[in-house]
Amino acid sequence: MFGERRNRSMAKKAADREYVWLQCTECGDLNYRTSIRVKGGIDEKVKAGMKKYSPRLRKHTLHKIKRK
Repeated sequence: MFGERRNRSMAKKAADREYVWLQCTECGDLNYRTSIRVKGGIDEKVKAGMKKYSPRLRKHTLHKIKRK
């Protein structure tokens, strides 16, 4: 009973995720680093960009994915 539970993995595979930078579209700074799920393709909402805070401009701006 307990041996069956031990064999199953509860954690997701690290290979399914990729670390990317979020770059501000207005000033060009790389303000955030986050992981996205790449298995099955990247979500269209993430590709379009996210509204995040830009410390240099002191306001929320659009940030897009930048792979290094």
